[in-house]
Amino acid sequence: MLFNIHSLEWDKELCEFFEIPMKVLPNVRSSSEIYGLMKAGALEGVPISGCLGDQSAALVGQMCFQDGQAKNTYGTGCFLLCNTGRKCVFSEHGLLTTVAYKLGRDKPVYYALEGSVAIAGAVIRWLRDNLGIIKSSEEIEKLAKEVGTSYGCYFVPAFSGLYAPYWEPSARGIICGLTQFTNKCHIAFAALEAVCFQTREILDAMNRDCGIPLSHLQVDGGMTNNKILMQLQADILYIPVVKPSMPETTALGAAMAAGAAEGVGVWSLEPEDLSAVTMERFEPQINAEESEIRYSTWKKAVMKSVGWVTTQSSESGDPSIFCSLPLGFFIVSSMVMLIGARYISGTWKIHERSN
Repeated sequence: MLFNIHSLEWDKELCEFFEIPMKVLPNVRSSSEIYGLMKAGALEGVPISGCLGDQSAALVGQMCFQDGQAKNTYGTGCFLLCNTGRKCVFSEHGLLTTVAYKLGRDKPVYYALEGSVAIAGAVIRWLRDNLGIIKSSEEIEKLAKEVGTSYGCYFVPAFSGLYAPYWEPSARGIICGLTQFTNKCHIAFAALEAVCFQTREILDAMNRDCGIPLSHLQVDGGMTNNKILMQLQADILYIPVVKPSMPETTALGAAMAAGAAEGVGVWSLEPEDLSAVTMERFEPQINAEESEIRYSTWKKAVMKSVGWVTTQSSESGDPSIFCSLPLGFFIVSSMVMLIGARYISGTWKIHERSN
């Protein structure tokens, strides 16, 4: 939070505001250069030459080097990054602007728009550990496949609020549309759909900010092994979803940055040298109208989850409104003023009749 993404230096004004001496901060380096050598162990003498955060590394690993290319990583949460090239695009729809990478000391910096979802893979763990409707994470695909639909059931896993594009801490998780026919298979299906709907919301915000709709979405992360989830994602986005044969693209991206560093040179990041990666492609299998209906119903469910947490916590004991001193004072004083006004009004009318 002290870094200026325009000047690519520590921000003097911020450091002064937080009273942090700039001399204690480390030197700013690029994502791909030799920082030092291993001093001991089996790797002694091997250069340390790559430094990327998780999502930036996945962007590189997916080879999203062109303006407008995007990837989504499905882990505990979901993180969708879109390469915006050498320009900073500031979001008007709830996304974050960040540095994507700078692959060399003398190379240009590339920026990205990022949208994050708090609960993705975590909802599967919740079904397993809290509800006990599955014994392992892999079982959810089997349950969802049994019904092939949520049967009108919608799950908003806002366990600790909603992240992008809402940034709404008052939201809490809800399951809507339950009937006497709803069973654990429908809830499992709705949980997978929830991950896809949240991704759709971020993608829509990204398309509005960038002005160029994505033609396809590249995906990675552990949850991409779930074929039902990937097909649902293609249906809900209504664009193809493309999954590489090697899903651990975060590790791949870090290796690419390290191998391409000047003085190492075992990996070329030039477009003509990048080899094609085997991809699995999921095409939409429903019509656009059905996709929009399901998405609009999800949005309705999200609105019901918002505002669930108020300043008066249910855990605090007495639910009376008068336990809030400012609110109680306001209500009492308002009642006194109302009674007083009626009394004065009645007195004035009696006075008029007497005259």
